[in-house]
Amino acid sequence: MKAQDISREKSAELFEKAKNYFPGGVNSPVRAFKSVYGTPLFIERGDKAHLWDADGNEFIDFCCSWGPLILGHNNSEIREAVQAQLAKGLSFGAPTALENELAELIISNNKYVEKIRFVSSGTEAVMSAIRLARGYTKRDKIVKFEGCYHGHSDSLLVKAGSGLVTFGETSSAGVPKAFADETIVIGLNDKAALEQVFVDFKDQIAAVIIEGVPANNGLLIQDKAYIQFLRDITKSNGSLLIFDEVITGFRLGFEGAAKYYDIQPDILTYGKIIGGGMPVGVYGASAEIMGHISPDGGVYQAGTLSGNPVAMAAGIAALSILAQPGFYENQEKTTLAFVEEIRAFIAENNLEVKIFTLGSIFWFAFTSLDKIQSADQIEHESMGKYKIMHRELLNRGIYFGPSGYEVGFISAAHTQEDLSTTISAIKEALLIAFE
Repeated sequence: MKAQDISREKSAELFEKAKNYFPGGVNSPVRAFKSVYGTPLFIERGDKAHLWDADGNEFIDFCCSWGPLILGHNNSEIREAVQAQLAKGLSFGAPTALENELAELIISNNKYVEKIRFVSSGTEAVMSAIRLARGYTKRDKIVKFEGCYHGHSDSLLVKAGSGLVTFGETSSAGVPKAFADETIVIGLNDKAALEQVFVDFKDQIAAVIIEGVPANNGLLIQDKAYIQFLRDITKSNGSLLIFDEVITGFRLGFEGAAKYYDIQPDILTYGKIIGGGMPVGVYGASAEIMGHISPDGGVYQAGTLSGNPVAMAAGIAALSILAQPGFYENQEKTTLAFVEEIRAFIAENNLEVKIFTLGSIFWFAFTSLDKIQSADQIEHESMGKYKIMHRELLNRGIYFGPSGYEVGFISAAHTQEDLSTTISAIKEALLIAFE
């Protein structure tokens, strides 16, 4: 039975007011709820695995601020660390001991980076990594994959053109064609296309960039053999391999997808999870490659808020918990149990939907395919069922991302009661989606 719609009166009022101030009434496009039903929810507070909106509705949250809140909302250790730093100052634009402490925590527990540079966002980390790759190799062209998102910097807001191997086409107004012409976009899991790229653009490719596990356009889990192929072909052609681990880094494990595949990328990027959800990012590589960053080298990158002390304090608190033995094993075990119970229900009811999962990430795909590894395998028409499912879940107090292309996350704050309540709600929502 369909659930009664929750009240969104106050959220609707706030949204109408926001339209006077912000394009589309939001400060990030997906928040506009255009892919699902109803007015976007304006959130007032979060605690553990729960959110409350402006209308007083309570939700169990599986968006987790798009992934980084692996410890849930309002974690006491992070909150206390932030409060202690607030009493000392918000920003200095100068070095602090906190930067050293967080860097040591990351590097001593992550064999895939030797030196790092803190920035203020995942987008900035990837933008800086691309510049570093170009400066290091003295080449200009970048290869990215259709279905992978790497932030909103100009050279990466590019989609595939027509044909096996193409220069990209801009996916946003305001991106000059000349920028897009330096980015080649090919399909995921297509060895022939990448081999052709290195033939057509011999000695021109600075780097190949891929999400550690593509998770911005569904959860497109790649085979290890394909990732090893990326490692081998870049190395043999003098190009760098960049892992964008803004989602997967410190989520799949402390060493992220690099550890999962047991492959050493040349440059890695991470996002807000290293700051407990605060605005922060980082890129890292070998000491030799990072030696090309200013002031040691000629690749310039700077930022007043880089290594911000509040974010550093939050990050130290968060990563100290993530580094504890058994943390990720428990996360994966909890997530798999959650997913398996829903899968059993799906099988019992012969529903055409799959749940793909890795670590504490999961994704619902309304498909008959047992494996989805490229963007063109996702059926756009299937998003209609997700739209129904999303509405039914919201009305039952469950908060998923407002798009069927978005993945879900389980945090350490989700209790068994939270998960049991969610499983029951998902079962009801799925049956309605297939009516």
